Amino acid sequence: MKHIGKGVSLAAFAAAFAGLTFAAPAVAQTVKVGVSLSTTGPAAALGVPIANVIELLPREFGGVKLDIVVLDDGGDAGKATTNARRLITDDKVDVIIGSSTTPPASAIGNVAFETQTLHLSTAPVAMPPDRMRFTFVLPQDVALMADVIFKHMQKKGVKTLGMIGFSDSWGDLWLAQYKKIAEPMGIKLVAEERYGRADTSVTGQALKIVAARPDAVLVAASGTGAALPNIALRERGYNGQIYQTHGAVSNVLMKIGGKSVEGTVLSSGPAAVADLLPAGAATKGEGEAYIKLYEAKHGAGSRTQFGGHGYDAFAILKRIIPVALKTGAKPGTPEFKAALRQAIVNEKNIVASQGVYSFTEQDHYGLDERGRVLLVVKDGQFALTE
Repeated sequence: MKHIGKGVSLAAFAAAFAGLTFAAPAVAQTVKVGVSLSTTGPAAALGVPIANVIELLPREFGGVKLDIVVLDDGGDAGKATTNARRLITDDKVDVIIGSSTTPPASAIGNVAFETQTLHLSTAPVAMPPDRMRFTFVLPQDVALMADVIFKHMQKKGVKTLGMIGFSDSWGDLWLAQYKKIAEPMGIKLVAEERYGRADTSVTGQALKIVAARPDAVLVAASGTGAALPNIALRERGYNGQIYQTHGAVSNVLMKIGGKSVEGTVLSSGPAAVADLLPAGAATKGEGEAYIKLYEAKHGAGSRTQFGGHGYDAFAILKRIIPVALKTGAKPGTPEFKAALRQAIVNEKNIVASQGVYSFTEQDHYGLDERGRVLLVVKDGQFALTE
């Protein structure tokens, strides 16, 4: 178990969360926050940036103190389940954040449902709707992100598609959206391949896709493994358009993929490119605050799509915790957990780095088109598509 330090100054808090104001309770209270992330293993490229953000954020606001406990689940759903039970049962946290990828995040969601604990997932989840009552998802809904990719394909005249994705729920989610959105557009799936998150080669899968000669290829992957299909496809002479999902939006893609990822089109949340957004964009201010906070510590260009989710988790908590406290419920009690959950569905237009959140009883993603952009890799950097 790791307790992260005391955080940064209140001046830094003011800069990082500009525009967020809170009424201080009469007596300082402590809210316990549990976090389970993949800070080791194949998904570390996703989990480490979130952990880095959490380490930088302040531990007190408006008289409310945050006691934060962070655990590593290594990207394993079983370990995430164990972590969630430990955080809720032993550490008695009021809310739980995590994990970095879909399988462990879904596992945490199941524990959150059983224990009636608010869960802010930093990865899309694959859970039955009736078990998502306490899970609210910070990354964009796959349907929202798939829509912009498939519309781009349609605009560019793509008629045949190859897909290669992780052999888990992340790949399943994207295949389901192909069937729901792209198939009715007349885009025919001519090859569908899978690979494991820990795999180091996708040569066999790439050969099958090249043989099918699709107009475009969609890679449904994330982290360090997302670049493998680009490399393998280009090495074997595939010259068609390659698309990646928001799970791949990190400079790691360019570092590993090099020239093979040039021209790749990706759906993305706006946080990673906040400085490229036009003036007046809803998320620009919070996105730039996140980038400033992160890169001041970790260097220019270190920001990622994923770190934005960690930043946004605390933007949401800073909005709903004072609301829950006003009910008179005390942290550490079932009543306070219930008050937090009610607050998150009642509060609207929570402006954050990745979008403007308005959760409802029916919509546990809470984002609209303001939470997505379409990027292209140009000269080794992300740029907005024209």
